[in-house]
Amino acid sequence: MHDPRDLTDWGPIRAAQLNAGSQLALFLLAANVFGAALLILQFRNLLPVWLLFGWGALVAVISAAVGIRRLSSRARTQISATIEDIRDTAYEGLALGIIWSIAPVVFGPYAQGESALALWLTLSILMTASAVALAALPLATIIFLSVVGTSVSVSLLIATGPVLAAAAAFFTALLIVACFARGKALVVIRAGEIAVAERDETVSLLLREFEDHGADWLWETDAQRRVVRASPRFAYSVGLDPVTIDGMPFLQVLAGPHWETGSFPAGLHQLAERLKARDAFRDLLLPVSIGDEERWWEISASPRFDERGSFIGFRGVGSDVTEARASTDKINRMARYDMLTGLPNRLLLNEALARAMAEAEKWGGRCAFMMIDLDRFKAVNDSLGHPLGDRLLQRVAERLAHLVTDNEVIGRLGGDEFAVVVRDARDTERLERLARTIIATLSRSYEVDQHTLYIGASVGLAVGPRDGRSAEMLVRSADLALYRSKDAGGGVFNVYEPQLHVAAEERRVLEIALRGALENDELALNYQPVVHAGTGALTGFEALLRWTHPTLGPISPAKFIPLAEDARLIAPIGEWVLRNACAEAAKWDDDIRIAVNVSPEQLHNPAFVAVIAQAITQTGISPDRLELEVTESVFLREGTGAVRVLEHILQLGCRLSLDDFGTGYSSLGYLSRTKFSSIKIDRSFVQSASKGVREAIAIIRAVVALAQSLGMATTAEGVETEEEHQMVQELGCTKVQGYYFGRPLPTDEARHLATRRKRGASIAA
Repeated sequence: MHDPRDLTDWGPIRAAQLNAGSQLALFLLAANVFGAALLILQFRNLLPVWLLFGWGALVAVISAAVGIRRLSSRARTQISATIEDIRDTAYEGLALGIIWSIAPVVFGPYAQGESALALWLTLSILMTASAVALAALPLATIIFLSVVGTSVSVSLLIATGPVLAAAAAFFTALLIVACFARGKALVVIRAGEIAVAERDETVSLLLREFEDHGADWLWETDAQRRVVRASPRFAYSVGLDPVTIDGMPFLQVLAGPHWETGSFPAGLHQLAERLKARDAFRDLLLPVSIGDEERWWEISASPRFDERGSFIGFRGVGSDVTEARASTDKINRMARYDMLTGLPNRLLLNEALARAMAEAEKWGGRCAFMMIDLDRFKAVNDSLGHPLGDRLLQRVAERLAHLVTDNEVIGRLGGDEFAVVVRDARDTERLERLARTIIATLSRSYEVDQHTLYIGASVGLAVGPRDGRSAEMLVRSADLALYRSKDAGGGVFNVYEPQLHVAAEERRVLEIALRGALENDELALNYQPVVHAGTGALTGFEALLRWTHPTLGPISPAKFIPLAEDARLIAPIGEWVLRNACAEAAKWDDDIRIAVNVSPEQLHNPAFVAVIAQAITQTGISPDRLELEVTESVFLREGTGAVRVLEHILQLGCRLSLDDFGTGYSSLGYLSRTKFSSIKIDRSFVQSASKGVREAIAIIRAVVALAQSLGMATTAEGVETEEEHQMVQELGCTKVQGYYFGRPLPTDEARHLATRRKRGASIAA
């Protein structure tokens, strides 16, 4: 009556129902005609002949029409049928039901004795036969039973009373239920048959596909491990014909040329042990020589026993997995070798180090791990591009590959980091000589794409198990030693020492503590006075960051400032310093400036300009009172936008000061590109000049002359005595800063000094 919306294909099932009905079409026609003929003969003396033959002719015509219709639809519904095809059968049942319902209505009043028995018996047999034989089409059959049953029940109710009528109705209901149940069962059975047929077809298709294209084959041996009933595919796989291979020892077939020499691969030895022990095995991998070619097979088998339990041989399956093994080997190589340089990668180096550590532990020896970091490689990458940098790494790998012996494994960890695993490191001199050779070899010039390049290398060395009981610990120790080499300027190697771990642990603890310093209000600002060199009048303060940990106590800025830069904490800390310094300066006299040191990391962030603008706006100080001190290192990273940030800062009206001039690269180019208001001379020059060092005096004079020509002021740092004050004043410095004029002051003292000193008053002792 409806089409279920599920994944089942109901078309073939409906077709099976219709086909079952068409197969019984002639039976249905014969049953109807025969039943009509019996009733005509029985009632020929009781009813008019024209009525009997008219009704009989009508039964024959309708029965024939139904039969012809069912037979004609067989071809159309042989494979699949629609829900409309099933619904159309209702008209067939209705037509037959109506024509047969005439019999009890018309013949019933004249039925007496034998005639009545013949009428009801014929109708009962016809209904029962329809319910059983035509249950494949339950819709048509149930309609036929309902119409005829209702007609019989009504006729009996009129003729005899309610008892027989109720019995007829009950009989009709039983037939309807039986027809429905049988029809449902037939649908389930047919659905199962279709599913089984589809599975059989799928299995047959797979088997045919396997026979045509499969690489697997069956093999069988007898109790003496000789081949029996060799399949053609097995014989073809070993390069023999099925007649020759029958009766040959199975191991001889697989061993090929090795059978005569007796030098069997390990896989064949393992197979022989399994066959000898009569054990089942699965996915045993072994090499097989087929002519001049070596193939890899994977075989599985189980022992066979007869009905008495006696061993009669093995039966198994084999497959050629040569291509799969080649793919696996390629994947393993890709997983363990660097694609750019062809050297072992981090995974393979870790495996080699773990094996070396195990051997050293087993035999009481030593192994070593070297970490190599290229010096100045980033400059090559940034200036000439990554493709050329990759080719340079390939040249580095080639040089390293020529340095190794069977005792070493050299690989690439990633980026510009390489490593060496030394299996036997008992010879300390040889180990150090290898480190020096690596540095010297990698420091020679390279010719890459018509470019002559110079880089270097730093090496960190750790010896196991002395410097680490596990591979992970040894790598960490070598990394700490490399860190020291990089701090020393590169181009050297360092051996791990226990204090390196202590320093690293201290650094880790400090970093954790520094991450909570802002939230825990552990940071504070001190302010060091900056005075006019000639008059000693206070011109401003430099804000200096201080950190006092509740348990570790005061921490030197020389320790935590570089740590903050490495840990990417300098931006939030620098913003805190800027906002607090501006807020404090807002409480001073309007002619007192505040100088704030700015990290290069802050200037490489375009959003830093907005931070400065917010600090000025929120505190209400004049932008001219804020002086930002930057170092030369900010100009070393080209293309980061730091120069544009400095230009935006100048547009806000703030001042810029170049700090520690002369201690770095001291390029005049960025002095011409950026409008600095002052240059700060490092305290190292001031102290050297006070001792009469001519070079330091000459540098100070040159810086002062340069600053004057560019319209900049000069500030001498680290002035601690009256003599130093007089000296820098004579050399032309405009401002001075140092302990002679005041140490860094807490906020309250600095505020008191800034508010009570009037311009022109000296703060010198």
